[in-house]
Amino acid sequence: MPIAYNRRTHKNGELRTQHAGQEVILVGWAQNYRDLGGMAFIDIRDYTGITQVKFNPQTDPVAHKLAGTIRREDVIAVRGNVALRGENINPKLPTGEIEVEGHELDILAKADTPPFEVDDDNEAGEDARLKYRVVDLRRPKMQKILRLRHRLAKAARDYFDSAGFIEIETPVLGKSTPEGARDYLVPSRVYPGKFFALPQSPQLYKQLFMMAGFDRYCQIVRCFRDEDLRADRQPEFTQVDLEMAFVQVDDVLEVVEGATQKMFAEGIGVEVKRPFPRMTYREAMDRFGIDRPDLRFGLEIKDLTELAGKTDFSIFRDALAAGGVVRCLVVPGGADLTRKTTDGLTDEIKGIGGGGLPVTKVIAGANGAPELSTGVAKFLQPHCAELLAASGAMVGDAIFFMPGKYADVCKYLHHVRTRLGEILNLIPEDEWNLLWVVDFPMFEYDEAEKRYVSLHHPFTAPRDEDVHLLDTEPGKVLAKAYDLTLNGIEMAGGSIRIHQREIQAKVFRLLGIKDEEAHEKFQFLMDALRFGAPPHGGIAMGFDRWVMMLAKCSSLRDVIAFPKTQRAVCPLTNAPGEVSPAQLEELGIDLRPEVKAKKK
Repeated sequence: MPIAYNRRTHKNGELRTQHAGQEVILVGWAQNYRDLGGMAFIDIRDYTGITQVKFNPQTDPVAHKLAGTIRREDVIAVRGNVALRGENINPKLPTGEIEVEGHELDILAKADTPPFEVDDDNEAGEDARLKYRVVDLRRPKMQKILRLRHRLAKAARDYFDSAGFIEIETPVLGKSTPEGARDYLVPSRVYPGKFFALPQSPQLYKQLFMMAGFDRYCQIVRCFRDEDLRADRQPEFTQVDLEMAFVQVDDVLEVVEGATQKMFAEGIGVEVKRPFPRMTYREAMDRFGIDRPDLRFGLEIKDLTELAGKTDFSIFRDALAAGGVVRCLVVPGGADLTRKTTDGLTDEIKGIGGGGLPVTKVIAGANGAPELSTGVAKFLQPHCAELLAASGAMVGDAIFFMPGKYADVCKYLHHVRTRLGEILNLIPEDEWNLLWVVDFPMFEYDEAEKRYVSLHHPFTAPRDEDVHLLDTEPGKVLAKAYDLTLNGIEMAGGSIRIHQREIQAKVFRLLGIKDEEAHEKFQFLMDALRFGAPPHGGIAMGFDRWVMMLAKCSSLRDVIAFPKTQRAVCPLTNAPGEVSPAQLEELGIDLRPEVKAKKK
């Protein structure tokens, strides 16, 4: 009679010494098979762990014979009794002090030889893992990651529910809007030549909820962006999205800190302290060269612009003459860095568009006084005392310089700082550094398009004290915008929104969105603003990134069940795929000749 596999008594990671003598039914996958001195051993696995099952040819010959046919990843059911392993315990397994003496065995499904071993030590490449994702997801690491993902989602939902938020779904088929990344477009069969767009964010819908009087909205929502991929980007991704009415910046930050604290506690058992520190955008750029600084280590940027103007170093003077700056990084103990390391950093800077990386080292001179050595020392030695005072450098340190435009200097010194943190092992692995970055510029000027663009999005409100600058100096306007960073990674971004129709219209015009285009794209928003909109604001938390960071993974593909590759394809299903000519005809779509040629 077959084993009633639906009546399993325990999962495979649950049995302990206190279960000795009990009859159990276990189900799962065969991790491996061994024959030792006539005894057959099968390790049976499920998401909770592994239990060893022993089959004795003397007492259970039928089950023993069937066990000899088992291969890895066969799906099996076992009935037997729990027994102590005595001196043969396996300390590597939580179940290692017991085994099950198998009396019955059923094979529920046979498996072909898997493309790679189902364990965390396999060296299968990512392409193979994604092509055979079902097998890959059986690995203990992947099981733990996706269960962590579940806990984080539940923690967020529970928190926002307790804080008075309601979850409302927003449309997936919407309208294409300007700004931001490219939209994924969906052709309409009913209206040939017209297209829906998959949402990059529920931004406008959640603002409409506030205007409709729902007060507090949240949603764990899928979003889509047709952009080039990186390790921390996917074409479809998940956000924890929220919006609140009658709030200012502090109110939103307080709510998000509470959600973050709960996710850390229930996700990985870590307590994070509130309130999180805050830093202005300008301070972050000045001190660390980026608006999402990693504060787990030092190496802060120092400004040497005034001192550089006193030197005869032509590279410095040319940068200043062009309206640029000169800044530096001081590396404690950096005098011991090898020429290979400093030259390697210089090559990296050139590789990302920079002109080089001047460097010098501080050593003790013949009389013990500090002096400069190597690199650009000869140009700066006359100003050694001033340089050390301005930079804080000491004997034994290295100083890396960067002249140029402010934005470029920030970019390159941030890169150098990050690489030195890695090279010198300055970055602690088990530290969680949460930081709010606030007071972002509202606009940045696009030299190529000769117009202003939104640093966040067109619906971000200016600070109250900066509203008057919209008419005269929009480049100086700071926004009620905020980003939450974790260990140098942007984890959430949001703002207080524009709730006054005349200001929203003015911002559209500043961004080069003509009245006709604004009417076509955003009339529903402008109409809603006509009928009384409360002050409101919110944030979107990059949920996939939260899972990636808390699981200590290096790629989003490790924390999404069925991700796309860096080429934006799914090896498992071979999506995107071709469609039939009949489908294209029905949609009114005719492919370009060169695209048709590639299909042949």
